Amino acid sequence: MADPQGFLTTRERELPARRPVPIRLQDWREVYQEQELDQLQRQAGRCMDCGIPFCHNGCPLGNLIPEWNDLSWRGDWRQAIERLHATNNFPEFTGRLCPAPCETACVLGINQPAVTIKQVEVTIVDRAWENGLIQPETQERLSGKTVAVVGSGPAGLAAAQQLTRAGHTVVVYERADQPGGLLRYGIPEFKMEKSVLERRIGQMKSEGTRFRTGMAVGTDITGAELRRRFDAVVLAIGATVPRDLPVPGRELDGVMQAMDFLPPANRVALGQQAPGQVTATDKDVIVIGGGDTGADCIGTALRQGARSVTSLEIMPQPPEQRPAGQPWPTYPMIFRVASAHEEGGERVYAVSTSEIVGDDQGKVRALRLHEVSLGPNGFEKVAGSERELPAQLVLLAMGFLGPQAEGLVDQLGVERDERSNVKRDAAYMSSVPGVFVAGDAGRGQSLIVWAIAEGRSAANGVDAWLMGKPSRLPRPINPTDRPLLV
Repeated sequence: MADPQGFLTTRERELPARRPVPIRLQDWREVYQEQELDQLQRQAGRCMDCGIPFCHNGCPLGNLIPEWNDLSWRGDWRQAIERLHATNNFPEFTGRLCPAPCETACVLGINQPAVTIKQVEVTIVDRAWENGLIQPETQERLSGKTVAVVGSGPAGLAAAQQLTRAGHTVVVYERADQPGGLLRYGIPEFKMEKSVLERRIGQMKSEGTRFRTGMAVGTDITGAELRRRFDAVVLAIGATVPRDLPVPGRELDGVMQAMDFLPPANRVALGQQAPGQVTATDKDVIVIGGGDTGADCIGTALRQGARSVTSLEIMPQPPEQRPAGQPWPTYPMIFRVASAHEEGGERVYAVSTSEIVGDDQGKVRALRLHEVSLGPNGFEKVAGSERELPAQLVLLAMGFLGPQAEGLVDQLGVERDERSNVKRDAAYMSSVPGVFVAGDAGRGQSLIVWAIAEGRSAANGVDAWLMGKPSRLPRPINPTDRPLLV
């Protein structure tokens, strides 16, 4: 195990410092500074190597957390990255973007601050890249089987890498001009610089995975054509249908979905052109929705020079400490401050939008809202609480309803469940033989760590179906599992 007395001698939880707000608002680089290695190793040494490591239960990938904590503490980075890669294809993504349900399940967290698992993870993989410990894994023999993976987000990439390493010929289709899905144009640079994505894509290309970008599957190539050309198809198309806000004034100029605002901003941050881009410069911005996408909108708007940013959330403000109804090791709904929240703006809770008000030119001028209380019959309006907030840009970041049905999903004829997700069995196969589904398209909107876990599991199902025997690829979960902690 790691330092047997580490949790006693190092009781404080230490994370790398964030760059000063006035400085980081001037650029799009990642917000965290590099942590001193000896400090990181002391934090890894706090791991108790529990008899029952509940952090495993908190992680959908089943990451071998105590093992690589111990190896990090000892400075054995070669073995550490081997154990990390044993369960996770892309720890540099999860180490930056995952909300770390493993940490809320950490046994040490019962009465002390939890081990900084996520920071240890990202340090292991970043050091491995720097020291040349991550190389392409090529296969000497090919199976002769072909697989199309539709979508190059984390689920699609995980499935593609696993299947390529199993010896199959894999082609990944992506409708954007570059692979990565939301990792490319949905996640801002200040959360994950795209060089992190590029080096992993480069590894996959060297291993033999083929990428076809700028291909709108369902239009440029139909579902029927995919099934004719390939022995199996994996749908990793995400849950891209956004939840809308059905209130008067929704049609006004300046009211838009978050995912219509963020991709052009990310393109510009990468030095690309984004014709028709809507920016927050010198505007009062209101972001409706308090999740990760909302935080991304806040950080982006502030970097674009917004005059003010206000985030609205219909739920009451969560407590700062774990509530009694959400005991360890569950993932608690507590008040969290993302880097974007630290940078500015106001967070307003327990409010609901009643109307979006426009000017004579059809542009948004203000947002009319009222406070709500949570009663036995749902949210109830608080009398006399109506007010207006000035706004020239309103961003809707209220989550997603499911995968887009028009086009490929309809063409393939796969069954969908009551939540509009694509149905699949325990092997991740849809109702159409040879068509599999992984990630948000089958699970519904979820976390990046679930997407990677599902991509790996779907690859297991595809490999077994193609070869007619049990697959040797690992299988972290099956689609009937439900998250215990998130």
